[in-house]
Amino acid sequence: MGLLSHPITLVADWLRNLFLGWGLSQGLTTVLLYLIAAIVVASLANGWVIFLIWFERKIVGRMQDRIGPNRVGPYGLLQPFADLIKIITKEIIFPDKADKPLYVIAPLLMDAAIIAIWAVIPLVPMVGMDFNVAALYTIAVGAFATLGIILAGWSSNNKFALVSAFRTVAQMISYEVPTVLALLVPVLLAGTMSLQGIVEAQHVWYIVLAPLAFLIYFIASVAEVGRTPFDLLEAESEIVAGFHIEYSGMLFATFYVGDFLHAFTIGMLGAVLFLGGWRGPGAEAYPILGLIYLWIKAFVVYFVGVWVRGTLPRLRIDQMMNFCWKFLTPLALILLVEAAVVDRLLLGFTPWGRGLVHLAINVFIGALVIAYARAYDNRRKRERPLAAKPGQYPVARPPQPAAEAQSD
Repeated sequence: MGLLSHPITLVADWLRNLFLGWGLSQGLTTVLLYLIAAIVVASLANGWVIFLIWFERKIVGRMQDRIGPNRVGPYGLLQPFADLIKIITKEIIFPDKADKPLYVIAPLLMDAAIIAIWAVIPLVPMVGMDFNVAALYTIAVGAFATLGIILAGWSSNNKFALVSAFRTVAQMISYEVPTVLALLVPVLLAGTMSLQGIVEAQHVWYIVLAPLAFLIYFIASVAEVGRTPFDLLEAESEIVAGFHIEYSGMLFATFYVGDFLHAFTIGMLGAVLFLGGWRGPGAEAYPILGLIYLWIKAFVVYFVGVWVRGTLPRLRIDQMMNFCWKFLTPLALILLVEAAVVDRLLLGFTPWGRGLVHLAINVFIGALVIAYARAYDNRRKRERPLAAKPGQYPVARPPQPAAEAQSD
């Protein structure tokens, strides 16, 4: 067993022998190892946010024809550290009549919920905590982040923060439905809720078998995080920055870190569920390669999210909810039924034969969805009222002949 092939196992075995040599019991040694692993994973995840903040500022700046951070350190690399020093030295101000215990717990709960998801992400083969309902666990634990935002809005004693908390109930819980339905597609294809089992079952990446499910999962997850174009929770022009308007100092920084970490966690879960996770050439022999593969895949998904954030405008609340309940959820149900029925009929097929059949059906469903969306848009255009002159009310558009309607 070499250092490059099993570095984490070697370190764990060394610590186990060290603790046992100190006379600790086997049970206490196991608890200490899990505690050390949790601290290491949480520290690395939160430390990675420092790079994500710099990267996202730089990329969005370029997309929007701005320079981005460039003053502190080469290429602005030290700007996140300067911001960290600044925010640590800021005073934490409690609003009048705020519920202080809930006010303090809210950001901690949000960050802890995201860190808890990392407990079951298979970073490398044969390492990490894994159980047979890990996919369900990620959904259940992620709901605590929603609870943290609600507590923040309620405990701040601020009407704008409370409005944002109400939007949280409408938005994040609504988009949980298509997220779960899309997540069930790889669960059905793999035949297990174990994330490690889903990775090991992807002889062909599930993004090939279910590209539409991946797209729905990505869109709904971005909406759950509350990022552009779904950032109604933090609509500065409407509710003055939303649920965290009354937070300052390290409590605000905890929300800030949780937002970036949650966005990257979406990339990690997307890579595990649809992009093969740690699978790649040499990953089983050298787990460190598997970690690199997973990180690259997760970073690609995260970059797409940054791209969307830097380019798309914010939706209205009615558009956002209609998109969830009238488009994403029905489509996710159709894809779930398709995955269950078709995959049952393809028993005995080779992995690539199975994947190509699923891909062809997804392309067909996608073509139908695009045709329906175009027909719906044309119908809405014909029903749209004519523009009114100053001082007049809009009037209904008169009926159009069939040929003219088609030309529109």
